[in-house]
Amino acid sequence: MITISLCMIMKNEEKTLPNCLDSVRDIVEEIIIVDTGSTDRSKEIAKRYTNHIYDFAWTDDFGAARNASFHYATQEYILWLDADDVLLEEARQKLTLLKQTLDPSVDVVSMKYHYAFDEYGNVSLSFRRNRLVKRSKGFRWVGAVHEYLDVDCPSFRSDIAVTHRRVRSHSDRNLRIYENLLKTGADLSPRDRFYYANELRDHRHFEKAIEQYLAFLQTEEGWIEDVISACANLADCYHQTGDRANELRYTLKSFEYDVPRAEFCCRIGYAFMQRREYRKAIFWYRLATELPRPQNDSGFSREACWTWLPHVQLCVCYDRLGEYQKSREHHEIALRYRPDDKAILANQAFFDRDERR
Repeated sequence: MITISLCMIMKNEEKTLPNCLDSVRDIVEEIIIVDTGSTDRSKEIAKRYTNHIYDFAWTDDFGAARNASFHYATQEYILWLDADDVLLEEARQKLTLLKQTLDPSVDVVSMKYHYAFDEYGNVSLSFRRNRLVKRSKGFRWVGAVHEYLDVDCPSFRSDIAVTHRRVRSHSDRNLRIYENLLKTGADLSPRDRFYYANELRDHRHFEKAIEQYLAFLQTEEGWIEDVISACANLADCYHQTGDRANELRYTLKSFEYDVPRAEFCCRIGYAFMQRREYRKAIFWYRLATELPRPQNDSGFSREACWTWLPHVQLCVCYDRLGEYQKSREHHEIALRYRPDDKAILANQAFFDRDERR
């Protein structure tokens, strides 16, 4: 059986830290926490779980802080989490089993990251990250912001899911770090440029975000999943600025990099719905329901587009065309995905009132 060091960085995480550590404390052999300047009760709480708490002078560099946490690990493998992450019971059981069965030749294990949820608690955004690494390999973190583990070998793709439980709202911290880097004359890597564009978009600086996404695509050096996401995010930005032609252009451009994804099919379907071209909209929404999931699930996946959303829209489109049986069929599929959705339940009441449907 392998042994595990949990390595974390934190700052002012008193609201989330207990849930995180309670979810994993009995699975790992040691807990390493690097504190980057907490002024709340975080360190006091951490002392209930471990004596391995170290101070790190914050330098606007997340990669450096995470590397510091890895430095103190002593077990065979290192697991990393953020303080607002938890392992739910199913994930706890799977990680316990993985400890007992992992082939010691495996250097890296990736896990799904359930990052965002809808109002009903369903996963709405997920992606995959390398979470468990062999300490002896000396893997390092790269990047001041949106850092990543630089691994040079294939990872074992586990079905364990880490769940993100954000309490605090987004701040402008990451955006400030990027802008400070630019002020120093730093040359952003393609990956950093992509994430800088994301920060600009999240803060509604759409014109600046467009410039950075375009610059990122022009490098032709980005990871394929980031490139596809850049197309989606460009389409979002152009939508926000009212540029429908470029919104469609970069939606379609995503097809240059991979087979169609449901997210883009739904976007095209919506554009045709807005123009009341329901047959065309139906084509794209039906395609979204028929696509296989990408074999590489490392990129961002918006669950709504792969599950209930196209069926809701097909219900509307078929109703507008007077094809009520097909409309009801897709309504019922959507209802199976979201049995508590108020809008879908309202549709159910509509069908119940009108026997033609």
